[in-house]
Amino acid sequence: MSGAARRVLALSGGVGGAKLALGLYRVLPPDSLTVVANTGDDFTHLGLSISPDLDTLLYTLAGLDNPQTGWGRRAETWTFMQALASLGGETWFKLGDGDLATHVERTRRLAAGDNLSRIADDFRRRLGIRARLLPMSDDPVRTRLLTGEGWLDFQDYFVRRQARPAVRAIRYDGAATARPQPELLAALADPALALVVICPSNPLLSIDPILALPGLRAALVRCRAPVVAVSPIIGGRAVKGPTAKIIGELGHVADAAFAARHYRDILDVYIADEADAGRLGDISVPVRLTRTLMTTLADREALARTVLCAADGL
Repeated sequence: MSGAARRVLALSGGVGGAKLALGLYRVLPPDSLTVVANTGDDFTHLGLSISPDLDTLLYTLAGLDNPQTGWGRRAETWTFMQALASLGGETWFKLGDGDLATHVERTRRLAAGDNLSRIADDFRRRLGIRARLLPMSDDPVRTRLLTGEGWLDFQDYFVRRQARPAVRAIRYDGAATARPQPELLAALADPALALVVICPSNPLLSIDPILALPGLRAALVRCRAPVVAVSPIIGGRAVKGPTAKIIGELGHVADAAFAARHYRDILDVYIADEADAGRLGDISVPVRLTRTLMTTLADREALARTVLCAADGL
């Protein structure tokens, strides 16, 4: 795929998706890429508006991410959290000093009447990111999980309870009435759109909130550009997070073919890890096998090139 006029749209969650988003950003003309972030994980904590997936993408594309954790800023300091702990405050969700500035400024601007899209666009420009970075919606959508402890907000489940409770159901509060980000819908209708990439993020927690927005799945079906998805599972295990655990608890088979089955109505090509050759069963779309584990920057770029080549091969 070449040419600055040809555009690529990526749908992404946090850490895993951000790795591939960075690979795409580095191998494509930077201004040809649009990355759409899941905001179902967003929540208010300590009075601050926090957008974990959006911020992970922001820091990753800006080269400011923490390479050890995959989230937060590198070279972070923790004076705020230490002072908060000394006062008996809630410390279960870690906010580094540099990261805190992002949340404080976002909260201030939202209170002043700005929206999440304009704030994210301003932040990415100030941090030198040439790709477009969009929240999936400016309206609130909140992922909630039904567990043995009742309904839990996503961050309560994932961070405070370390994803330990068994999950019985998932819902996306607000999704039915939320408006998809206008540039997202415009990108899907753009004749110059050459490819839609579903990054290797949790299908149920990171991509489904995006697909749950009114008209979004239908827009993907109508879209003339091919849709390529990358499996978040290698050898029956998620690279990071509780993806396989939740898939199994909801009664599905947590294998490398799960995402292909899950996206079957919108998918044109599926990319799985070469370790899963012979384990994918009957998938109704073309499959490309490659190394999908992204431990280095070179891995991210190599997988991005494979994704682009898979689309070119259609």
